[in-house]
Amino acid sequence: MASHNPYTAAGVDTAAGDLAVELMKSAVRGTHGPEVQGGVGGFAGLFDASALRGYTRPLLATSTDGVGTKVAIAQALDKHDTIGLDLVGMVIDDIVVVGAKPLFMTDYIACGKVHPERIAAIVSGIAAGCSATGTALVGGETAEHPGLLGPADYDVAGAATGVVEADRILGAERVQSGDVVLALASSGLHSNGYSLVRHIVARNGIGYGDHAADFGTTWGEALLEPTRLYTSPLLRLLDRTSGVHALSHVTGGGIAANLARVLPRGTWVDVDRSTWSPPPVFRVLADLGELPLADTEGTWNLGVGFLAVVAPETADAATAALAADGIATWQVGVVSDDSRPDGEYEQGAKGVDGGAVRLVGAYADGAGASGPQNGAK
Repeated sequence: MASHNPYTAAGVDTAAGDLAVELMKSAVRGTHGPEVQGGVGGFAGLFDASALRGYTRPLLATSTDGVGTKVAIAQALDKHDTIGLDLVGMVIDDIVVVGAKPLFMTDYIACGKVHPERIAAIVSGIAAGCSATGTALVGGETAEHPGLLGPADYDVAGAATGVVEADRILGAERVQSGDVVLALASSGLHSNGYSLVRHIVARNGIGYGDHAADFGTTWGEALLEPTRLYTSPLLRLLDRTSGVHALSHVTGGGIAANLARVLPRGTWVDVDRSTWSPPPVFRVLADLGELPLADTEGTWNLGVGFLAVVAPETADAATAALAADGIATWQVGVVSDDSRPDGEYEQGAKGVDGGAVRLVGAYADGAGASGPQNGAK
């Protein structure tokens, strides 16, 4: 007589979980170098840290994040192979902000029901992002939560660790008056502000499978555009250039708040909107939501996914190096410690008592093209 498994009766399918692991194994192993010990499936991932003996004073950097409500669109379309790239972008690209090289990452997927192929697709995306950023995916967890999440529902999060030499760490203490602020183009919405996106789409009766004439795709495909990964191009830039003083990842909070976090107290920057034109996805959504673009600046990146604060003599070389890596880059402002003009500035953010930033002027009318405008470098 077959034995009865009460856990299965309660809605947890351990066999499906085991199958999901089998389906994702090859993708995960593809991120492993000789530093990873023990393979896939252990209680803990093992990473050989002996390479850190080559550092004089290694500082470990760590970050954790999720993808947010963008997963709701992936679930609606039953398309799950890009969400993992978004997760890597949110987690690993925070580590490079301090100049750190990522070492390893773990992921966590909570779902209402384990669909092995779906879980494997999510993890394949994470593995692809880890490979692109030079990060080992050393472990993870898939947890089935019947009754808490619906059968098609899931959420995904991750954590990562990197390393930076103490005397090469980037941040506000390196920033000087006269430094140039460079904007690095985003690939679109990335993974922030999707609660507002979904609200606008729903209020206008738009289905994710509907054709979006402005984008030449379905709405769902346009909104699932993966987050651009900046880690490898930025690490290459740091290896070649000594004039990069600070980096800022433009995520929740927008351009001004995230830049203010990496500026020293007493400095300020006016970010010139006229140097770029937000891509179509931002303009179309703002129009549908009957919102001026300026009202979305604290929610969306509006075409700027990263900011670099560099010495003025480094700006041209940094712009060229990033362009060679496929990232449009242009100057949007200059750091100053002179008397600040009158006006409303973002003063620090996220508990950091940093510099002050505001966006000034009007966005360029570039027919939706992102990148440098009006001859900006």
